[in-house]
This record gives sequence, structure tokens and C-alpha cells, in this order.
Amino acid sequence: MWNRMGIARRRGVLVAVAWLILSIAMLTGARNAADAQAGVFDIRDFGAVGDGKTLDTAAINKAIEACAQAGGGQVRLPPGRYLSATVHLKSRVTLYLEAGARLIGAEDPNLYEHPTPPGFLPEARWGKWHRALILADGAEDIEIAGAGVIDGNKVFDPTGEEKMRGPHTFVFVNCRNVTVQDISFVDSANYAIFFLISDHVDIRNVKFTGGWDGVHFRGAPQRACKDVSIVGCRFYTGDDSIAGRYWENVVISDCIVNSSCNGIRLIGPARHLIVRDCLFYGPGVRPHRTSDRYNMLAGINLQPGAWDKTTGDLDDVLISDITMQNVSTPFHILLKPGNTANRILVTRVTATGVYRAACSVESWAEAPFKSVTFRNVDIEFNGGGSPDKVPAVIKAPGVDARPLPAWGLYARNVENLTFEDFRLTCTKPDRRPVLICDDVNQLTLEGFKFTRCRDVNEPVILNRVRTVTGAVDGLLPPP
Repeated sequence: MWNRMGIARRRGVLVAVAWLILSIAMLTGARNAADAQAGVFDIRDFGAVGDGKTLDTAAINKAIEACAQAGGGQVRLPPGRYLSATVHLKSRVTLYLEAGARLIGAEDPNLYEHPTPPGFLPEARWGKWHRALILADGAEDIEIAGAGVIDGNKVFDPTGEEKMRGPHTFVFVNCRNVTVQDISFVDSANYAIFFLISDHVDIRNVKFTGGWDGVHFRGAPQRACKDVSIVGCRFYTGDDSIAGRYWENVVISDCIVNSSCNGIRLIGPARHLIVRDCLFYGPGVRPHRTSDRYNMLAGINLQPGAWDKTTGDLDDVLISDITMQNVSTPFHILLKPGNTANRILVTRVTATGVYRAACSVESWAEAPFKSVTFRNVDIEFNGGGSPDKVPAVIKAPGVDARPLPAWGLYARNVENLTFEDFRLTCTKPDRRPVLICDDVNQLTLEGFKFTRCRDVNEPVILNRVRTVTGAVDGLLPPP
């Protein structure tokens, strides 16, 4: 009897377990159906494993395709390690990485695909250089979001740029209404975010660690990248944190910028550019992978035409409320032939620990800078230089700021140059002049103060300066 009762109990338990499994399956199916109906597509439902070993590329792309076919929605990556090659992001699709989710680039660089940029872009000839872990081409209303991580995995390619660079992490070409927010990019094999001829781009509260450039975007002479916001982001990059050319209506604000290269490097024209409320500091937390150095170069490097020939204006630039520390120079502002510059205002800036080069505003183009104003600026240089350590003849720079015969600021070929409440100090005596101006039409000095170092007979040298308004009105004590 007891044996029969035990069997009955076991049968009852088995039945209960079966009903439980069936109920869970029914609930899961109902949840998946509800998610799909609500526009949420879990990549696990399309075969993703997330063990960091299985290649989940096909599953992720199936989920994106299904989402796009349904009219758009969210493709969700739950916690896990998803190894993948190129993921194709489509219009009206959000790629959402939950906390604990990590999208990891596959190690084989040959698995990655690239777009074909329009032929009018000089970059079009570079072919596979555009390879990407996440790729969008001609898409609109796309988004990458969530508290997860996108890991470029430092993919090494001996056939790539510098015989080492692999695919970019997120590439988009000819896209509109693009949002990247709250996500983290780590160890990009080239640029973390790279885009061409795209508009209405919002990059917000994103963290970039390692790799080369953090955000790099380029337009063309007749097709600028327009309406781009980079807000509240944190950059700890090996190469330039933010770079590119042919920008229009660009705002960079409330960012922390740490780099083993330049903070911002503009290599072509830009119109209506605002950089405000940012902290730039070195040395870099992550190394410059090509040279294995950590020192930060210029905080803000605006240099149309310095890399290759560009044409167009640098106009309506506002740089305000900036703090810098341990940079090679705060500002390197340069024009090369084919470029012009109109209105540039630098205001409310504090920099300390400047270790290599004077600030400079230099036109080596046919046309001068039209109007450059520094207002309420305080810069502290390390000093310690002497004339015999720098070339006596000033030549056009290369792609980075270089030591100059002046320790504070050098200006060349400027129509109107204004200093208002401008203060230059050095912590160690420097035997060079503080200011050299060559070919300036109108120089305005209103509250121009500087450290007067011993053994410097001419602290301010003006060559071919036609009109001077105001004067050096206060000398600071020597260091």
C-alpha cells in the first residue's frame, strides 16, 4: 500500500512539474509575442547565444531585419557576451544593450563589411578602411542606447592603416536622425564612431575608453555634416577625442576630454561651431596605440587644410567656459591655402600646466583671419624656454603644434586681433618674448597682462602691425 501511495505521489509531482514547465513556456511565448507586438525583438529569440565564443552575427542581423520589416522598434541585447562581425543597423531600429550586455568585435578582420561612400567624397577610394562592427548606410531614425558596452576588441589588422588598425566600431554614411546615448565604447580597433555626410546626430552621455578617435565625422565641400550635438560625453581616447571636417551647426558641450593626442582636431572647414563647458586634461589615461605615448597634445586644434587640401570657411566659432590642464598648447588655430576664417571668439578659459607651445593664430593661406577675439582668458605655461632652443625663422607647421619663438602667443596674418582681460603667466622663467605678431592689421589690447621675465628686452614684438589700440597695462611679477 505504501509503495502504491509513493508512486501516486511521484506521479502527482511529475504532473505538477509538467504543468509548471508548460505554464512557463506559455508565459514565455506570450511575453515574446507581446514584446514583438510592442516592437521589442530579443536577439536570443533569433538564436543568439551570448557566451562570448559563439559568433552571433547572423542572429543579431535577423533580429534587426525582423524589427525593420515590422516597421521599426527595439532590438534588445540582454545580459551576455555577444561576439559578432558586422551588424547592419536599419531605419527606425534602436539597438538597445541592457546593463550587463557586451557586443564584442570578432577577432578576424576579414569578417567585417564596409559601405561604399558616394564617389564625390575623397574618402570613397579608401574601400575597406570603412569596415565596421555596426554599420548603417542611408538609414534614418536609428539609435544605439542602453547601459551596456560595445567592445571593439582591439582587432588587429596587419593590412590595415599603419599596419595595425582594424574596423571602426560604429560607421554610418548618409544617415539622418541618429542618436547614440548612455552606451560605452571600449577598445575600438580604429574610430569608435565615424560618420560621413549625415545630419541631425545626437551623441549624449556616452563614454569612450581606449582605441583611436572617439567621434570622427566628415562632410564634403558642398555637403557638410549638419546639426550635430556631442553632449555630456566622457573621452579617454588614445588618439584625437573629437575630429573631422566640413561641419555645420555643431555643438560640443559638457564633456570631459582626456586624450593621448588632441582633444578636438578640426582638419577642414566648419561653420557655426560651439565648444563650451568642457574639461580638457592630460596626460592620457589610455596610450596612443601607434606610438605608445600618453602625453596630451593641443586641447583645441583647428587646422583647416593641415592634413590635405580643403576649401571653405572657418566661421562663427565660439569657444567658452573651458578648463584645460597639462596640454601641449590650449589653442592651435591655423589656416592653409584654400581656406578662409571670419569670426572666432574664445572666452572664459583657464589653462594650467601648458608644457610645449604657445597659443597660435596663424594664416598661411592667401587670406587673413578676419576677426579673432580672446576675452577673459587665463593661461599658465611651464616656461623654461630660450630662443636658442627653437628655430629663429617661423615656418608653416605640420599637423601638430610646435615650439615657437614666443612662449605665450603667436599671431600671423590676422585682420582684427583683440585681447580683452587676457593673462599669460609662466611658472619658470622663459627667455623668449611673450607675444609675437606678424602682419596684423588691427591689434587691440585691453587688459593684456603677462609675466615679465628677466633678460627679455622685448617681451612684445610687433612686425608689420598697422594699428594698435590700448597697451600692455600691467606686468605680473617674475617667477
